[in-house]
Amino acid sequence: MALFLLNKIKHILGYLKTLVYWIILSIIIGVVIGSAAAIFAYLIVQVTAFRVAHPIIIAGLPLGGLLIVFLYRSSGEARNNGTDLVISAVRSDEDVPLHIAPLILCATIITHLFGGSAGREGAALQFGGSMGSAIGKLFHLPDDFRKIAIMAGMSAAFSALFGTPLAAAIFSMEVISVGVLYYAALVPCVFSAFIARYMAVRLHVSSLQTPFPIENLPNFFSLAAAKTILLALACAGCGVLFCVALKYSSLLYKKAFPNQYARAAAGGCFVILLALVLRTQEYLGVSTHMIQSSLVTPSAPYAFILKIIFTCLTLCAGYKGGEIVPSLCIGAAMGSSLSVLLGLPADICAACGMVGVFCAVTNSPITSLLIAFELFGFEGMPYYCSVIAVSYMLSGYYGLYHEQKIVYSKTEPKYINRQSR
Repeated sequence: MALFLLNKIKHILGYLKTLVYWIILSIIIGVVIGSAAAIFAYLIVQVTAFRVAHPIIIAGLPLGGLLIVFLYRSSGEARNNGTDLVISAVRSDEDVPLHIAPLILCATIITHLFGGSAGREGAALQFGGSMGSAIGKLFHLPDDFRKIAIMAGMSAAFSALFGTPLAAAIFSMEVISVGVLYYAALVPCVFSAFIARYMAVRLHVSSLQTPFPIENLPNFFSLAAAKTILLALACAGCGVLFCVALKYSSLLYKKAFPNQYARAAAGGCFVILLALVLRTQEYLGVSTHMIQSSLVTPSAPYAFILKIIFTCLTLCAGYKGGEIVPSLCIGAAMGSSLSVLLGLPADICAACGMVGVFCAVTNSPITSLLIAFELFGFEGMPYYCSVIAVSYMLSGYYGLYHEQKIVYSKTEPKYINRQSR
């Protein structure tokens, strides 16, 4: 009996030691990466404001593309796989080079300065993974623990940049292998995300208020439930369309412009030309104003298509940033435009469109639900849950990240272990 109690005490002390170890390491990861990500977010806001104030600067987009290609080729990262590199590193023993961090940050700032249509999360995930890996090496963590540090770094950067610590904590664990959560990373990811969020607030990059609270919702337990299912169908289709457009745009670019410099310059010219033809810069940069306006009034039915085109022209040409923020803008515009047909308020349709398309392109339903709660509040919970569930099932095995593994089938309890397409 005494031996049994002694073993139990040893196990408990072992757990407590691991807990204290990861809390300390998470504080370091959260402070370092959260501060850097907050500064990066501030710089993106500043260069975007400068571009808006001086719209002629978009003429420099091809030169910005050439500079990005030069930076990547000079650093030996000409074939950098972006966020796929980080996902692959978590699943295998591959490394995430430290120089990826400043490289992706600089390239993303250049893209946004000159008006490329891109997001920020690609930089956040790559930067966070790179810094997490470096911190793991600094503390001589074994390979398995280093993978956890990479996920914690991803959560910290995502949280500081988007202001959604709950979603950030789960996203890095959920997106790697769909159907399997890396629960061993739960404590590091949670603490890193909240510490990073705290740093962003302290640096006045974000606030603790719910950004887009949605109230005065129609009763879900009525015809609105059926309409929500139709909205979810549209979200799944829109997500698949975005993934397919990115894939084939990349293939067409590579076929037409095998040289990376020519590809980047051509992509920049295409974006400029389309903006001139449409006489608008509405779809350049992060386009978060699209989300804000979609929540107030119904969007034009073609707005989400144009955002897809601008994003494909930018990212597939070699510019850096990310696809997640564009997917949120696309979803918001698409959902808002459908509010007229569905007879539902524009704000709830835009909110459901955002998280529904996000779920379709990332295959991350839990993260999608948490994003909805953190961005819009809990009042619309039945709408968010329904849209996310249906969109996840019907979006098939498409995804933004080709290194992502779909471990279990979406329609039956079956192990499939296939990569997203």
